[in-house]
Amino acid sequence: MSFADIFKKSFLEGFANTEITIYVVITSLMITSVLALYIFFVYRVVTRKTFYSKSFNISLAGVSVITAAIILTIQSSIVVSLGMVGALSIVRFRTAVKDPVDLMFLFWSICVGITCGAGLAEIGVVLSLILTVGIVILSMIPVAKAPMILVVNSKNLDAEDQIMEEANRYAKHPVVKSRNMTGDYLDLTIELRTSEGKELVRKIIEIDGVTSANLLSHDGEVTF
Repeated sequence: MSFADIFKKSFLEGFANTEITIYVVITSLMITSVLALYIFFVYRVVTRKTFYSKSFNISLAGVSVITAAIILTIQSSIVVSLGMVGALSIVRFRTAVKDPVDLMFLFWSICVGITCGAGLAEIGVVLSLILTVGIVILSMIPVAKAPMILVVNSKNLDAEDQIMEEANRYAKHPVVKSRNMTGDYLDLTIELRTSEGKELVRKIIEIDGVTSANLLSHDGEVTF
């Protein structure tokens, strides 16, 4: 028997059967379930004003428990762990993450599963507490108000100067984003910031030739 065979045999015998009792399994999965439930409620609170997906939230809790079970299995046998790595490597996830915050929660859920499965539940608890405090503090930081969009339709092709004059009077830094002329119609899209939207729309609709004026607000990205 060569040295390589001896080394291989001793290596497999040393790691093939690391005993993990049922008590360890139950304790690890119970702690993971508690933290997964905590992540579930934090995600629900954080996304209450945006797009909330209950199925994604449930999957966050499930991923933590599943990851913990995988880590426990890997610890029990190196042979099984190698087979599991090979099996998981062929899995492809094609679901698009709609919000970067969702990606953070997904990594949080996986990390909790790994730490609890490895017997380091205290790290998962500390991580969850610190991350929650960080989310609360960062969410309290005010952001700049998103600009509004003014859409004006006019039969008078020369009404742009009057429209911009009223926009400058009632708004800050109006900028023409789109100018479209079709036949006898003029369509303008103007980006602006104003606290007098009602008066602005009323003055623009009174301009000769203007058929409609729409002032839209949105909750999208803010450009500084």
